[in-house]
Amino acid sequence: MSDATPMIDSVTLGDLAELLQEAGYRTNESEQNGLRQLLSASQGVGFAVRPGNPHVEDGERLLDVTLSCALRIDGVLPEGMVATWNRSKRFGRLSQQGDFLVLEMDVLVAGGVSRGHLRTSVELWDRLMRELLLYLRNYRAPEQEAEAGEPAAS
Repeated sequence: MSDATPMIDSVTLGDLAELLQEAGYRTNESEQNGLRQLLSASQGVGFAVRPGNPHVEDGERLLDVTLSCALRIDGVLPEGMVATWNRSKRFGRLSQQGDFLVLEMDVLVAGGVSRGHLRTSVELWDRLMRELLLYLRNYRAPEQEAEAGEPAAS
């Protein structure tokens, strides 16, 4: 591995806004409950970039961030839907929080990562959001698949 690639061991929200804009996303900064965050969208669905742990020497810099997308639930989710998603995906976690279905992915920069790694994390997030929307659109509970005569997904 070459030492020519500069390593990033902390970021600011401004750094992340710039990275997202370079990747083609519109971003704006907002404040929620006294905390600054970035707002953006992918696939027509909004998401937030929320600060994680502050750098010890410079609280403006961050050691990690969480990419988060909250979708309002209309009705009741099928039992097992969230667990099935989480068993099949490695990088993002899905949870039900009240009336919302929340997809989150942590991005860690502590210890040092390349700018390419950060860009790849954004691309992975975009892919997870696309896969979630497809999953929600096409989800069928195992018992529904059995009734249709199709093998249940494992």
